[in-house]
Amino acid sequence: MTRTLFTDGWTFHRGAQDTGTPLRLPHDAMIGEPRSADGGTDGHGGYFAGGLYLYRTTWTAPADAAERTYRLMFEGVYGETRVLVGGTETARNASPYREFSVSLSAVAPGETAEIVVEVDNRAVPNSRWYTGSGIYRPVWLESVAATSIADDGIRVLTRALRSKAGSGVIDAAVDIAVHVAGPVPGGADVTVEFASDGELVARTTAPVTDARISLELSVPDARPWSAEHPYLYDVHVAIASGGRTIDERHERVGLRTIEVDAHRGLRVNGEAVLLRGTAVHHDNGPLGAATFAAAEHRRARLLKEAGYNAIRSAHNPLSRAFLDACDALGLYVMDELTDVWFRRKTPHDEAPRFHEQWRADAASMVAKDRNRPSVILYSLGNEIAESATPGGVEAAQELQRFFTEADPTRPTTIAVNPLLAMMSVRSARGPAADTPPERKPATSTAANQLTARIGRLMVLASLLPAADRATRDVFSVVDIAGYNYAYAGYPGARRRYFDRVIVGTESMPGDLPAIWKRVTSVPGVIGDFGWTGWDYLGEVGIGYWSYGSEPGGIAKPYPGILAGCGVFDITGEPTAMLHLAQAVWGITEDPGIAVRPLDRAGLRPNKTPWLSTDAVSSWSWGDRTGIADVEVYSAADTVELLLNGRSLGRRKAGSRKGYVARFRAPYERGDLVAVAYRHGVEIGRSSLPSAGAPRLRLRGESGALRGPDDLAYVWVELADDAGVVDAGSDDTVVVTVSGPATLAALGSAAPSTEESFVDGVRSTFRGRALAIIRGCGDPGDVTIHVRSNRHGSASLTLTSTNAETNPAAVTAQELS
Repeated sequence: MTRTLFTDGWTFHRGAQDTGTPLRLPHDAMIGEPRSADGGTDGHGGYFAGGLYLYRTTWTAPADAAERTYRLMFEGVYGETRVLVGGTETARNASPYREFSVSLSAVAPGETAEIVVEVDNRAVPNSRWYTGSGIYRPVWLESVAATSIADDGIRVLTRALRSKAGSGVIDAAVDIAVHVAGPVPGGADVTVEFASDGELVARTTAPVTDARISLELSVPDARPWSAEHPYLYDVHVAIASGGRTIDERHERVGLRTIEVDAHRGLRVNGEAVLLRGTAVHHDNGPLGAATFAAAEHRRARLLKEAGYNAIRSAHNPLSRAFLDACDALGLYVMDELTDVWFRRKTPHDEAPRFHEQWRADAASMVAKDRNRPSVILYSLGNEIAESATPGGVEAAQELQRFFTEADPTRPTTIAVNPLLAMMSVRSARGPAADTPPERKPATSTAANQLTARIGRLMVLASLLPAADRATRDVFSVVDIAGYNYAYAGYPGARRRYFDRVIVGTESMPGDLPAIWKRVTSVPGVIGDFGWTGWDYLGEVGIGYWSYGSEPGGIAKPYPGILAGCGVFDITGEPTAMLHLAQAVWGITEDPGIAVRPLDRAGLRPNKTPWLSTDAVSSWSWGDRTGIADVEVYSAADTVELLLNGRSLGRRKAGSRKGYVARFRAPYERGDLVAVAYRHGVEIGRSSLPSAGAPRLRLRGESGALRGPDDLAYVWVELADDAGVVDAGSDDTVVVTVSGPATLAALGSAAPSTEESFVDGVRSTFRGRALAIIRGCGDPGDVTIHVRSNRHGSASLTLTSTNAETNPAAVTAQELS
């Protein structure tokens, strides 16, 4: 099979528009829709509207179309989808995260056919977060021979890693299964080759005597894959007959083993691993749901550099591009099937179709993940309230059987919120216990709202006997018990169930000190995934604080647009939560400094449990005056705070103080310095300088655009000559791009705004905005010009090339 991108030459039509807009996929149609207080997705989706869309292109069948099968493979389309080829409906798809194929066999050689993709995403809200609309992931043109390697037809399993005593050399025993589709020619052979850095290291050949062939291969002096050493081999599988190659495939594979039990926990390649994890949604902030490899790799790279070693997909299968990044950079992955089973969480979600489509969804996820070293764990679902009922346990058993048969090499979990499970048992009592309740169903949103009102309820609920009764049946089905917001229950669960393996599938970032104490002390607890690593659109206001008379709670009104609870904000700027995580995990000895916003000083904060602080890493607040609340995050015994060389005292830090020391200081311009001490000896220091006179400055994260799908991230900052951003200054900026590139998005981390990400005009937030530039594939200079109302103008020039580069290779090189 050959596979080429089929993303260029499309036109996009809103509704019944006759004239379309030319575009190159992937594309999110929702991000350009107007927002309003009565926007169809409401707070779930950031008050965006749904819509009806058409995508059109043409395809001319090549001369060999009579001998080969041509088809389109869609990685993901959000909305009810119909695909017409030459005016005839050829395929339908209703599952927004499932990959699906469309046959082009009706197009005769030399004939040109119009391809129309109709996407109906008017029935909203259909999710608890921003989803996007349209063909949001890439499309591929596939050409398949009559005899070929079947789809999902290569399975590579590291059976064992054998270390030669005293030599430090490891040999890998690898099992390979190849499934051949179509007639099997006589005298055919299948050959598997492993290459390392372009050099052949292992090879085996076997005759094709049946449609399914099993081979064994020994890879000498093997380099195992792990998060610390993410080494990948190039694997080439070919079927040949009579000296002619019939079909071939290429894979990137890592050699690694996984073991897990209640006494020794999780082991990768025989070594104990604790998961320093976080969850991510599928949107890319200002880009919306459009899945660009460069954007996925950027998110993965920044999380990896920050100290995370694991990602939980929330709450749908990760994109191929994100998994490519996790393979290349070394991030363990919990890939999750769904947020919904057969009970609705929003008015138009997938619950009514669950029973008919979950097997196809699960098969698609397994096929995508099967040979990836990064994927170590499957999640059957997130906060499935009905899992506490007999019908839900039966569904879990069916899912578990499917995953065990489809891929017995990876353990399973299910992310259960004990509070929600107890609420579900109560709401489901009666004769219709296993059918969707008509009124006030127990949903994730309802549990979140209750927690926001009562505080630590979700965490404490896990201690109740009722929580155990509501969760024990479904936990007995899966391999690993996944606890959402329930770390207090770990010790008790392990006493009651000595063979239970536990993972924290979701937690509040501010709880990490207490959580990690249990992760490192309770046997069988293998790690934790915080909510969330990267801020996201929708679920408006669950995390960000409001002030004074502004509406509080976790369901903020329009024009709120963000969840506001990320360790990184939607632009990629880290928050104070990163300082806490790095202190808890011992990532750095340098203390992290954060300051509560001076522009909100004196206003009563309306807090939420999903954000333990509103502090930001800045000591630049313009001309403001007053008393500043300063937070210093450190694992050290004590920290000292100095302002312009004057000591403001020492405070205890470390685990006994939750890894944070708090100071109050009069704000004055200058240098704020934190010094960390252990046993009285300095072990690290950090500083926050104040900005001088700010002016408009541009800062690019890279200097080149490599190919038509590459992205360049350009920071638009109000900063002084040393690059220090003034968080107390904001302005309106206008961005224009000239040369072979376009402005893909312009945004900021403002949690509430009426501005659009697809417009070239934007207000900065705390001194920053982010312009995302998309290459066109043509060589030349690309100039980004920005002007502001009060801080002048600035320009930046990038180089565009037509040589596409694998983002995984680029980011791996950057990390090394």
